[in-house]
Amino acid sequence: MKSPTKKILLFITFIFFGYISCGESDNVKNSEPINPGNDPNFIIVAHADPGFTATNRKVEVFGISIYAYSDVEDSKLLHAANIMAQYLDNDEDGVVDNTPLLSTLRAYKAALFMWKKESQIQLNAQDLGADETIPEWHKNGHTGQFDASLEEIWHVITHIGYANAYPLTFGEKAGTSLTNAMDIARGGYFPSVPNPYPSVAWYTYDDQTCDYGCMATEYIYWGMTSILGAQKKRLNEISQEWDLNTKSLVQSTDTAIYSLLTDPLYNFPTVLPDGTYKR
Repeated sequence: MKSPTKKILLFITFIFFGYISCGESDNVKNSEPINPGNDPNFIIVAHADPGFTATNRKVEVFGISIYAYSDVEDSKLLHAANIMAQYLDNDEDGVVDNTPLLSTLRAYKAALFMWKKESQIQLNAQDLGADETIPEWHKNGHTGQFDASLEEIWHVITHIGYANAYPLTFGEKAGTSLTNAMDIARGGYFPSVPNPYPSVAWYTYDDQTCDYGCMATEYIYWGMTSILGAQKKRLNEISQEWDLNTKSLVQSTDTAIYSLLTDPLYNFPTVLPDGTYKR
C-alpha cells in the first residue's frame, strides 16, 4: 500500500458546491473536445480549476471534484466517480447519508486526481492511478488485481471528512477513539513503526514513511473494507499489514473499531461499492 503521508495533501484552493454536477465549468481549460461519457449520473467536463490545470477534465460527485490527466481512460474516471458516490450515498437514494461529513469534505476542499504515469503524481490532492483502478475486480467475484479505487477514495473520505467532522472520535492524533483503537490493534502506542511489532498485534503496517496519522488513515481503511467484505479473499496478499480480513474477525477481535464503524451515529457504509451507482 502507498503511504498516505506522501499522498494525502488535500488543501487546494478551489471548491464547488451542490450535488452531482451535470453541467460544464464556467471556465474551460482548452478547446479540445471532451467526451462527456455515457454514465447516467455523471458527466465528464473540461475545467480550468486552480491547482489542477495539468489535468484536462473532471467529474463532480456531490460537489467533490475528481480530476484526470488526458491519458486516463474515461471509463476509469467514471468508475471512480461511481465508487465515490456509493461510499457517500450508500443507500443510493440520491442524498448523501452523512450531511456533516459532506459539509466537511467541501469545507476542506477535498479532491482526488487520477494519473496514468507516475511522473504525474505532483498535484496537491489524493491520487489514484488509472492502472490500479480495476472495475473488473467487482465483476470477477473479488478476484484478480484489487480495485485500488476502494482504498484511495476512502482515504479522502476519512482523512479529510471524518477526521475533521468528528475530531475527538476519528481524528488521527493520539488519544482519539480511532487512534486508541489502533493502539490496541498495533499492540501499543508507537509514534513510529516498531521493529518488530508485538506478537499480539493484528495491524502491522511497516512502511517507515508512514507516520502515526498515516497509520490511522490506513487502519480505518482496513477495518471498514474488511467489514464490508472487500478483503475476504485477500488474506495472503494483506497479512503483512492486516490479519482481520473478514467482518466476523473484526467483530470478534477488534471490538473497538467494529463498534465505531457500525455506530449508526456516523452513517458509515454498510454495502461495499461496486462502481455502479444507481441513483
